[in-house]
Amino acid sequence: MIRLRPVGLALLVMLPVSLVAQDVTARLAGRVSPEVRQAVAKIASDAATRGLPVDPLVEKAIEGAAKGVPADRLIAAVRALEGRLGDASAAVRDAGLTAPDGDVVEGAADALNAGLSASDVRDLVRVSHSPYDPALTLRVAATMAALGVPATQATELVEDAIRAGRSTAELMALPSQVQADIGRGATPEQAAQGLARAAAAGRPAVPPGLEKKGKPANPHRP
Repeated sequence: MIRLRPVGLALLVMLPVSLVAQDVTARLAGRVSPEVRQAVAKIASDAATRGLPVDPLVEKAIEGAAKGVPADRLIAAVRALEGRLGDASAAVRDAGLTAPDGDVVEGAADALNAGLSASDVRDLVRVSHSPYDPALTLRVAATMAALGVPATQATELVEDAIRAGRSTAELMALPSQVQADIGRGATPEQAAQGLARAAAAGRPAVPPGLEKKGKPANPHRP
């Protein structure tokens, strides 16, 4: 699901760094092996020191353990996610957000993991002025890329929608429309091209009734 993380879940990064490892250890107790718990607590402390969000690291560890991922692979995956969050934070800051919140950084990490470049991330953040939340626009592009839309095409589709003044509901509907067209036999690239042509022709980006439904599923997680 394309979602904005509840504020409460992002508070961990605001804890004093000295308490982060303790908090992470408590959250992982009984859910991952002692080896993973100790390693993730250290990685989370390092992330907090760099001003990165910590919750995605905890969630990655819990998710991997639930799937039975071996400890060494799980630790490597959490460490890779920390690196991706660092790259995402750098891209977002380069775009002009000097103090990005954790949700924007995580959205940028989603985008990078889906195949968008740091340049794509910067471009999306730069055009995402109010009322467009950069965390949301990044996740919309990431979801389309995860569906197979070429990264540059996904980025341009979101940017064009923003410049055209499309509503938030219309932006959020883009991945669902791509997925629907794929289900009808189009390639992801063809589906995105069809949306671009419809936008250029001034046709509504949200089919009747779609804006009343829930947020589209996001097949991609960092």
